Amino acid sequence: MTAKTAPRAGFYARMGVGAPFDPDHALVTSPVFSPLVLAVIRLALGSYALFVLLFHLIWDAVKTHDADSFFSYFTHLSYTGLVAYYFAAGVQTLCYALKRGKGHPLQRWPRPLQLLHLLLYSTITTYPLVVTVIFWALLSGPSTFATRFDTWINISQHAMNSLYALFEVTLTNVRPSPWLHLPLCVFMLACYLCVAYITHATQGFYTYSFLDPQKEHAKLAGYIIGVGVAECVAFLFARGLAILRIRIARRRAWQRTASLDQEPQAIDEWEEVERPGTPVGHAV
Repeated sequence: MTAKTAPRAGFYARMGVGAPFDPDHALVTSPVFSPLVLAVIRLALGSYALFVLLFHLIWDAVKTHDADSFFSYFTHLSYTGLVAYYFAAGVQTLCYALKRGKGHPLQRWPRPLQLLHLLLYSTITTYPLVVTVIFWALLSGPSTFATRFDTWINISQHAMNSLYALFEVTLTNVRPSPWLHLPLCVFMLACYLCVAYITHATQGFYTYSFLDPQKEHAKLAGYIIGVGVAECVAFLFARGLAILRIRIARRRAWQRTASLDQEPQAIDEWEEVERPGTPVGHAV
């Protein structure tokens, strides 16, 4: 007789979209906050990020008159992803809280939308880390804090963005991103290079100075590879933090269960010792 081999997991299963989808409601719960509090926090953070994005866009349109190139910058694209995720996750969490834990709408949506939500999570927990590191290592300078506006924008978009990412990784129950999300995240970064060079071809400037081949020459290849490596490191870092958070939560749950199991036994022993007329250490 030949042993039956286990069926291979389908595409969606390997991408983290199980059936049923999110059965333990990890996407809308937290080890620290109640669902309602988590929903309020997500929507508040999303509202602040949306305000920053719109204010910056309007400022560029009115003050510097270069709003037509606003979305040519990866910083603004990744920040837009933060806004989208926090509003999407916030609404899902709010629905879950209002239904008192009976599920959230995303569980009933088509699987492609479920996959896109998980993939968006993978991007907003890694791209901000890459943006923060590259900006402060290569792009920041005396103009970073030249004015109050510059200070506020750079702190919001190049520092707080990573705090947004770390919040989702450490203070929610969302599972670690599947490994297959990593090549997709790197591929989307590579696609951004096309946007950067299309911007140069159509508007005559490079969004980031290190992408200029005439200036950087051979270093350009190193920068491009370095950005890809930075994304891989950010993915591993976010995934590792998520795994650590899950292990800590499980250990605390195990310790809590163990302490509850020991309480009745401790009470029985106390009653046996303290029962009147009974020799110490002996039960009737």
